[in-house]
Amino acid sequence: MPNIKSAIKRVKTNDKRRVQNTSQKSALRTAIKNFEAKVAANEVEAAKEAYVAAAKKLDKAASKGLIHKNAASRQKSRLQKQLNEVSA
Repeated sequence: MPNIKSAIKRVKTNDKRRVQNTSQKSALRTAIKNFEAKVAANEVEAAKEAYVAAAKKLDKAASKGLIHKNAASRQKSRLQKQLNEVSA
């Protein structure tokens, strides 16, 4: 543990942010897995709702800097492609 006051504060804020980031990433992964489960079960309407939720979480994570905006866009594109295959 550091002795300098500003370094102590950095450790505290980094811990807070790490916990928040891991929680948000976990929720993001869960939303994507829920969508993929709905697609696997051929539940079209439920998959559409799950896609909206997953896309929202991806956009939010990209805007917060949790993941890169291109990575979010790529994942949304792949999810949309799965949704189109199921609904066709």
